[in-house]
Amino acid sequence: MAAAGAAVVLVLAGCSATAPPAEGLDGELTVFAAASLQGAFDAIGEELSAQHPGVTVHPTTYDGSATLATQLVGGAAADVFASADLETMRAVTDAGLADGTPTVFTTNSLVIVVAPGNPLGIDSLADLAALSTSGGTVVLCAVQVPCGTAAHVVLDGLTLTPVSEEQNVKAVLTKVQTGDADAGLVYRTDVLAAGDTVEGVEFPEAATAVNEYPVVVLEDSAVAQAFVDLVLSAEGQQILSELGFTAP
Repeated sequence: MAAAGAAVVLVLAGCSATAPPAEGLDGELTVFAAASLQGAFDAIGEELSAQHPGVTVHPTTYDGSATLATQLVGGAAADVFASADLETMRAVTDAGLADGTPTVFTTNSLVIVVAPGNPLGIDSLADLAALSTSGGTVVLCAVQVPCGTAAHVVLDGLTLTPVSEEQNVKAVLTKVQTGDADAGLVYRTDVLAAGDTVEGVEFPEAATAVNEYPVVVLEDSAVAQAFVDLVLSAEGQQILSELGFTAP
């Protein structure tokens, strides 16, 4: 374990070649990851299993990064942690739970999510704010989680009162998909993954709150390191890119 108070040092993925996992790898892997990483990390976990049949990859625990960090600090067991922002990762490293240095492996940004066809004509953050003050229903992530922190940054100067603040970005997306909300703010990757069930509206202010995603090994093992290496590899980066994530 790293010493308490360890700083989060940014190491950009792709700066150097990543060595392939060791041959004959076996063991078990438990990953905690931000909800927005579900499609990507499921695919990377499947690839690790395919490369190393002796590795048991347990179903990844996905949730809001802050919720996962609280669980880890409270004693939950995991081998790898990936969060949707640096601040949440810092809570884990400051608790002395990281074995090694967190690495930023991808980035993501917010879009407005609306029903297919954008029936209410939401084209900007100003439109979103106006919707919330005129009887429409807008949902955001809670400020404690990375998507909520980013939402408050981009909405600075606008008056927007959400009908609810969710604990992870998938919950925001679901409320728009089911019609329980007219619109919300989610990551662009969530809109892409949702296909034709929703529509995304990009806005220039998103560039002011780009989320950087770090990953770190928590329990020193060859299996945990192999998973992180695969995330950082060209193959892992291709999976992330295809799902709409961007390079750090």
